[in-house]
Order: sequence, then C-alpha cells, then structure tokens
Amino acid sequence: MSKDNRSNVNPFSGKKHFDMVDDDKFLAECYEYYYREVNQYQLLDNTPDGQMVFDITSRLITTVNEYLKRIGRYDYVDGYYDWEVHLVNSDIANACCFPGGKIIVYGGILSLMEYEDELAFVLAHEISHALLDHSRTSASVDKAKNTISTVSWMGSFALDLLGFGGAGELTRAAVNAADMGSNLFLTKPWGRDHELEADKLGLMIAYLAGFNVEIVPTFWQKFSSGNRNEFDFFSTHPSDDKRIMVMKESLYEISNDNNLYSKPLLSKTPNAKKQFKTEEYPDRSAQKDERAPSSYNSGEVITCPNCGNETHVGDNFCIECGFRLNNENKCSGCGEVNDANAKYCIYCGKKL
Repeated sequence: MSKDNRSNVNPFSGKKHFDMVDDDKFLAECYEYYYREVNQYQLLDNTPDGQMVFDITSRLITTVNEYLKRIGRYDYVDGYYDWEVHLVNSDIANACCFPGGKIIVYGGILSLMEYEDELAFVLAHEISHALLDHSRTSASVDKAKNTISTVSWMGSFALDLLGFGGAGELTRAAVNAADMGSNLFLTKPWGRDHELEADKLGLMIAYLAGFNVEIVPTFWQKFSSGNRNEFDFFSTHPSDDKRIMVMKESLYEISNDNNLYSKPLLSKTPNAKKQFKTEEYPDRSAQKDERAPSSYNSGEVITCPNCGNETHVGDNFCIECGFRLNNENKCSGCGEVNDANAKYCIYCGKKL
C-alpha cells in the first residue's frame, strides 16, 4: 500500500491535518537523511544501554500499535510507520524521531537520566511528534506558501528542554520534500502547540505502556533548572512552568479518566491552566468559576467564542480553554501577529 493512501484524519487528535506532500517521497528523503546521520557514529545497540533503549522503545511502539488497533485505525498500524531505533556513541544530549518512525538516541542524553521512566517519556515525546504528523504538516504549510524549499522539522528533545533553536550540534534536520535532490537545512524549533501536544501525548503513551509518569514534572524541573532560557523563545516555545502545568493537568486527566479509548487522546490542544501550578491536583468537579470578581480584569461577563465558557471583559485568555480573547490577531502556533482580518497565519499556516 502506498504510504500516501492513509486517512488524513489523525487518530490521536481526531482532526484532519493540512497535507500537501507526497508521503512516499517525503518519507524516502527523511529516511535517507536518517541513515546518513546514523552512519556517522558507532552504534551502541549491542551494549546494555543499547538494549535498554531498544526495550523501552519496543514497549512504547507496542502500546501505540495496540491503541491504534483498539480504535480501528489499521491504516496507521500497517505499512506507514517503519519503526527503527539506534543508540549512537556521541556526547550529544539528544533524541530524535524522524517522520515514519526512525529514531536516533545520542548517548549523551543517557547521562541526564536517573530512571528508565524518564527516558521513556523522552522517547514517547519524540515519537509523539511523528505520530501527530508535525513534520508533514509543517512541510505542507511551507509548500503551500510556495517558498524555495519545503521544510520539515525533526524533534529534538534536548533543544526542547533548553529552549534554543538550531545551534551547534543540537540542531533539527530540515528535509526538502518537494525536491529529492535538495540540500538539508536547519530550521526553527517546534511551535507552542506542537510542543504541548507532544508533551501530553507522550505522557499518555508512556502511561499506557506501564511507565511511572508521576515523576515527569519533577524530572522536567530537575533537568531545566540549570539550563533555563532567559527568553520565552519569541513566544513560540513553552516555558518550563507552562509545560509543567500541562504535564500536571495531563496526570490529573489520566487519573480521572476510566476509558482513554473513548475519544482521541488529544481532542483539543493542551493548555497550561493556572490551577495546576500547585503540587496537588485539584478536584475539577468543584472548580466552576468560583474566583471573586475582584480577581478578574472586569466584572462584565462575556462568552468565550472557542468553548462557550463564561469569562470577563478585559481577560486576555479564557480560563477554561486558554483561547486568546484580546483583539490582537496573534497566532497560537508560532506567536506571530497577523493582520486583523487574516484567517490563516502567514508565518506558519495555522488557522487563526
């Protein structure tokens, strides 16, 4: 079966993704770059660390396939993903999952891991970028803009944590899917929504695979505490606090959802809700808009156009879904400001 024949409705989000690339050609070039990258290093697959990486990855992939079979999405199980993982001898603290399921783990990242559960989340996060078609969507957007090259972004967990873009050896690969003979380029990091989606889906996959995901927020804080970026990465990269809040909310959701198979795992884009700043997870059933009017910018009640929740005039965001309420036509994907009447972001193609 051609890889281009699968449904364009993503099983993890339940949404149609913008798709203007030929998957067969796109993945062929992604694989070409993957093997070119892997072949630069000594493989550590037969070492104890290599076996650990393989075992963790196998558990995650088995869980993904079992989930897809359970919801009847065999087009994502059979023939599309060509899963493969290699641990390479390098001091680089990085792990990447290329489109189509090709994974490379650089040895340096293992020195940052105290438990296998931490590495499981790292790998699940990177796998989630591939499962959510973030690279393919980005390539499609770039192709639609008729730029010189169609660029695809690879995941890079270490850069995600550090908050830096393509710099030094810790860079993302970019693939020109329109021209098979093109050069490879370095690109910007993932946007805010893509990162939060990969965080949440990765956490859920690791949970379903039987790993201890309760340690993830603490792990994130521990790793990022000494590498905190001075900037919020031009509003395109979630800060540590925002990501930790999403992780805590995801843990709460997991503990209170008896059937994770009844709806897409990412039925809506994750948001960093303020109530998850505390260490304890709140009882959401008792949390219906009980703040005093003085804690709002205004006492006048309005309705959020995104979720219908009651909010207040002057609030910048809906407290229920995180939807931006001010008049600035700012893209939630990349953070850039567009013309007031624009329906799609001219920088990343996301619907406004």
